[in-house]
Amino acid sequence: MLLPDPFEPLFNLQRALDSFRASPWLNSGPSAGGTFPPLNVFRKGEDFVVIIELPGISKSELDIQVKGNTIRIAGAKSVQYPEKAGLHRRERLAGRFDRAITIPVEVDAEKVRAEYRDGILALFLPRAERDKPRSIKLS
Repeated sequence: MLLPDPFEPLFNLQRALDSFRASPWLNSGPSAGGTFPPLNVFRKGEDFVVIIELPGISKSELDIQVKGNTIRIAGAKSVQYPEKAGLHRRERLAGRFDRAITIPVEVDAEKVRAEYRDGILALFLPRAERDKPRSIKLS
């Protein structure tokens, strides 16, 4: 009688994890643009605020666009290593990113304000006047 291979369950688990990691749905968030840079969107009265974490990225590397109710943040992040350094572990991401998010109201692009400090970008997105609800008086 042959005994079952005690390592077979571990190999099966490894194959399942590799398959899970390679799955394309892991890279799609609400904007289908990946998870970098991480961001939060919240409402403040009639307007919206987006807070984006961009550590190690200079202002000159960022491109921010607003059109209608879509906000696009694109840029590049580089990670520098000392010359002739042997890389032991790499967890910091580098490369180009391009994220688009949609909010439920139209934004007044002329009044958008952006502040960038200590690797945190804050976008203040005022709701367009033409998108605000209007009261109708009955005659």
